[in-house]
Amino acid sequence: MLYAILAYHEEHVVQSWSPDEDAALMDDLLDVHDGLVAEGRLGPAARLGATADAVTLRGPGPGVVLDGPFAETKEQLLGFYAVDAASRDEAVEMARALRAANPTAVYEIRPILLYIPGAPFPRTEAEG
Repeated sequence: MLYAILAYHEEHVVQSWSPDEDAALMDDLLDVHDGLVAEGRLGPAARLGATADAVTLRGPGPGVVLDGPFAETKEQLLGFYAVDAASRDEAVEMARALRAANPTAVYEIRPILLYIPGAPFPRTEAEG
């Protein structure tokens, strides 16, 4: 079964990291990613942009676009992983490995009920 592992963190904390601190954390997370890729169990993963740059579409008809941030919470959704796990417990273990690399993050594990693969994306600006 596919599961989404949603990564939450206090955005101001993440934004306060120096480029070297951020790169070190990403190296640790990439070690976990590489292991899951080697096992054929990691699907799409993404780091999201700042909530200040987000908008929310809600309401009837064409809806209304509202400026972000869109949630009044301490942590914000900053990224996600799609993983293939035999059970929820196995998905939790994958999230624990991610948390070991980033112990101040919070990870929500949720089943993916419908997965529709799309066309591959071009490289992002961050990948350069």
